[in-house]
Amino acid sequence: MSEETPAPEAGTERVTVRRAPKIPAFLIVGGGVGAIVTFILTSLFPVDPLVGFGPLFAYFSLFGVTAGVLLGAILALIVDRRSKKRAKEGEAEFVTEKRPEAPSS
Repeated sequence: MSEETPAPEAGTERVTVRRAPKIPAFLIVGGGVGAIVTFILTSLFPVDPLVGFGPLFAYFSLFGVTAGVLLGAILALIVDRRSKKRAKEGEAEFVTEKRPEAPSS
């Protein structure tokens, strides 16, 4: 018996290429910026001595980090939409090689 290697299949296909943003990076940076802004705003106002700075900052961080993540998500969606407008179409060549079947014993 002779084993034949199947010929590879080749062709071209129309593809769209665009630079999409990494959305988790926008969310993380937005949350970090929200925490920093919350820290600055909390330190600008007088602190209640019965509560202290730490718990007050932690409480307001719930709102600041959430707002930062939300703004980061909105910014990521805007950048993603702009990247779709700048997408370019082209042709990609592909080659599909089939493996020869293993001989059965």
